[in-house]
Amino acid sequence: MNDRQETRVALSAGWDARYNDFAPFHPARPHAEYPLGNLTPAAANPAYEALRKALALCGLDRNHLGSPAWNPLGKIASPGDTVVLKPNFVRDFRESCRDPANCVMTHGSVIRAVIDYVYIALAGRGRIVVADAPHSDADFERIREFAGLDAIQELYRREAGFEIEVYDLRPEIAHKIGGVIAGHRKLPGDPAGYVKVDLADHSAFAEIQPLCDRLYGSEYDMSELYRHHSDGVHEYLFSRTVLDADVVISIPKLKTHKKVGLTVNLKNLVGINGNKNWLPHHREGTPAQGGDQFPNDSTTNRVERSVVTTFKKCFPRLGPLRLLLAGPAAAIGKRIFGDTNKGRIRSGNWHGNDTTWRMVLDLNRALLYADTDGRLHDQPVRRFFSIVDGIIAGEGNGPLDPTPKSCGLIVAGFNSLAVDTACARLMGFDMSRIPLLREAFQHHPLPLMRHGADAIECFINSSEDAGSLASLDGTCSPFVPHFGWTGRIEARLSSSSQPASTDEHDGDVARVQSSESVVCRK
Repeated sequence: MNDRQETRVALSAGWDARYNDFAPFHPARPHAEYPLGNLTPAAANPAYEALRKALALCGLDRNHLGSPAWNPLGKIASPGDTVVLKPNFVRDFRESCRDPANCVMTHGSVIRAVIDYVYIALAGRGRIVVADAPHSDADFERIREFAGLDAIQELYRREAGFEIEVYDLRPEIAHKIGGVIAGHRKLPGDPAGYVKVDLADHSAFAEIQPLCDRLYGSEYDMSELYRHHSDGVHEYLFSRTVLDADVVISIPKLKTHKKVGLTVNLKNLVGINGNKNWLPHHREGTPAQGGDQFPNDSTTNRVERSVVTTFKKCFPRLGPLRLLLAGPAAAIGKRIFGDTNKGRIRSGNWHGNDTTWRMVLDLNRALLYADTDGRLHDQPVRRFFSIVDGIIAGEGNGPLDPTPKSCGLIVAGFNSLAVDTACARLMGFDMSRIPLLREAFQHHPLPLMRHGADAIECFINSSEDAGSLASLDGTCSPFVPHFGWTGRIEARLSSSSQPASTDEHDGDVARVQSSESVVCRK
């Protein structure tokens, strides 16, 4: 990847904000480069057309554009390569209802279009793997159904004799009742297994080593997390299928996020881990205590922390009784301490989270610099490309219960940080107020980008005219942030404005949530 490519971000905008609902999501017309023979014109597929335009905006194989020889991903993937496609399959439903409303997961029509162009690049030789480790209680069969993956696999078997591999990378699934973990069930996991990657001194946690005994992951056992983030060790359990890849293509959904502000490419890498309890999500306590679980040490927060800590130690020991007690326990906790989806801030779900961005940057450095055995190198060891599904995005209570936002766009680029920074701008956010982005640009021995944000070039519907990040203003109407970030990251805040104190974000801030239009189709 050359310097110009690293800083180039393509924005294919102005498309209908709707998806083709008919798997395997054929393009509406047979483009000259279409790889699977004759194609009967299909229903409108704005995502396919938007993605095709985004690849052209990236300046890929421009000499052959419009001809059967056009191979836009030919400089990224070569015949014989293993290419892993990493969508955002976080969950098959929203917190408020069973309907994902096309704003939670990457849509199958985007994945299908990416597969077609990767197949062209491979010339039929190599591997295409669609893989993710969704949320611990997600139903992968429902995800497959929503994304039309079975139909896409069958199409490629029938028309090309080519197998599209699909893997749920989780080694187990959690059974939750009202958000309370009542048990686990083993899953096949990654067929290639898992690999430890230790960032050690290169980890973003190295500078806060004395606070690592406060780290909390995704399960109730904090001791497991601490074993992997203590005494100079900061290690993660990666999918070997991902580390075996020659190329990783990230296909995230454009959404807000309660712990890091936004989720695009950088946060998307949580889904390549084999054990999410090795992933620090917050630190127990308040900022004054070295934590970021709560904004302050109010009486409510002190009582909740004490009660919940005791509950998490005792509840796993109850065996089969957990199934009976999980529901009532969740209901009582919500009634006494408030609902985290309706204005109550806990678990690091606010702008003061100083933990999750560190974990996310660690994962991204590992993906770029760790080889298939987990050893770190001083140069990237695999190629990367990004295609962001912004046809229908998610705002508000993201990433698990966002409100659908019609945007009608696809964003593409060669560098995850450049693309995410551009996405923050078009969402109406100030990247300097988002630690995940701001800290990613700091000097590091394993850089995520070799240039500053001011070097990013944005190509909006034209492959010839480059603009700065400011050129993205007005492309979308501003996104509503997660309520724990409201008044903190919006670009419209002047440099002289004073952010709200953390006290305002404690307790019930449902007044913010009530102003959002949250639609749930039953």
